[in-house]
Amino acid sequence: MEDELINSQESGGLKPSTDTLIVLNIHTNQVEMVKGIDQDGNLQKVPPQEKKDNEQLIRVDKHGDLFSNFFSNFYRQLKNPTHFNFFKVSEYDAVNTAKDLQKYVDQASPEEKEKLKDYEVLPRHNNNPKNQYTMDNNTDNQEYRFQPEQIDWKTMEKFGLNQEKLEKMNAMDSLLRGFKTNTLIPITINLGTAVSKMDVRLSLQTGDTGQVAVHLHGIRKEPNLNNKFLGHQFSDEDKKNLKETGNMGRVVDLVNPKTDEIIPSVISRDRLTNELVAYRAEYMKVPDEIKGIQLNEHQKQILLEGKPLYLEGMTSKKGELFDAIVQFNADKRYVEFLFGNNQAPKQSQHHHYNQQQTQHTDPEAPKVFRGKELDDSQYEKFKAGQTIYIDGLTDAKGKAYQGYITFNKETSKTEFSFTHPNKLKEAKPTEDHNTQTAVNTQGKTNEATKNVKEPLESKQQQPANQQQEDQQKKVRKPRGLKL
Repeated sequence: MEDELINSQESGGLKPSTDTLIVLNIHTNQVEMVKGIDQDGNLQKVPPQEKKDNEQLIRVDKHGDLFSNFFSNFYRQLKNPTHFNFFKVSEYDAVNTAKDLQKYVDQASPEEKEKLKDYEVLPRHNNNPKNQYTMDNNTDNQEYRFQPEQIDWKTMEKFGLNQEKLEKMNAMDSLLRGFKTNTLIPITINLGTAVSKMDVRLSLQTGDTGQVAVHLHGIRKEPNLNNKFLGHQFSDEDKKNLKETGNMGRVVDLVNPKTDEIIPSVISRDRLTNELVAYRAEYMKVPDEIKGIQLNEHQKQILLEGKPLYLEGMTSKKGELFDAIVQFNADKRYVEFLFGNNQAPKQSQHHHYNQQQTQHTDPEAPKVFRGKELDDSQYEKFKAGQTIYIDGLTDAKGKAYQGYITFNKETSKTEFSFTHPNKLKEAKPTEDHNTQTAVNTQGKTNEATKNVKEPLESKQQQPANQQQEDQQKKVRKPRGLKL
């Protein structure tokens, strides 16, 4: 059976150059041939034994890129894509191949059925036998869903836009991939007696009749979380999460207003416009690896449930280790990094905002101070703004010292003091600490120890031993000036 599938894809000679799709319903084990998709997203199909000679099957180009573009769009429109396994076969052999595949699945063991996945076709971003994904903060791994000639440029001109302008704004790539533009686009709507200027995100969407429509996503002052969203009533925790991180943090059942279909989904806030965005849970994909950290099944499940996941020891592009929270974002459709709380966008301003620029984060307290790493207990107090005692610090000449540190969130700086600032608000560093710091770190001299060659110990103001005392006494008197 596997050989027949391969041969059907490679058949050449005088046979037609077009392919078609056969489908295996994984719930019923029924093999059929695909005619298309109806307007409600249901798969139109026909059993191979009932196909008439003049009955048209779906026809697709054999070439890789054209087929990938077609199938990605086809898969997105399908109501329940995960219920089916699709195989691309020669239109000439479709009926016989479908019948043979039915015989195969009727007799195949679970292990043999599993081998069929090697011949299944999937959207390109999911098209590999091991189903592996890598984390990517852009949409380079997504297929183009639209072509420039499909865009209604006459409508775009009414907004003061054309293809050249959108290309200069680096907006075309996201549009053609079926995403919203990464930045806010300034548009002008001229109604004759009224002119309106605003910043929006643009997207392309396929209408009910198949035409490509331009959608405008304007900025809202804040998301409307008090009313139901596609049948879901937000809890206080939902509202808090959407406002702070932009992601609701769980999968909930939403209702399609057109079909009343119940759709388990995650919800996020568009951080540029404050628009609420839902994404089907069944389409969620999480990576096997994030910045050098292999995810186990438990961690993947956390992400698939829409929850945040804290990861330690990731490696940045510069080779530096860092920790961060990661979470699936419904608006971006991938797992993102959360380094802090994201702020709501400002009202329309006539310049562009980068998505990263609008994701302001609270200052993060460093885990390491002057080469000394804080333990978990110290760090929890430190990042909360409490003053903590720290020892084992080393000055510029290798001598140890200790003191107190406090993280100032307003300045994003760590403040150091030799004495606890809460006990002695007016206290100054003691003279012995000043001496060590001035001599060892700042390169200054102390009269009582200026001839001592070794670095001073903590709190040292006088020669520490006979050797240092002898060094201090060996002072060459300055010669008198000759007139």
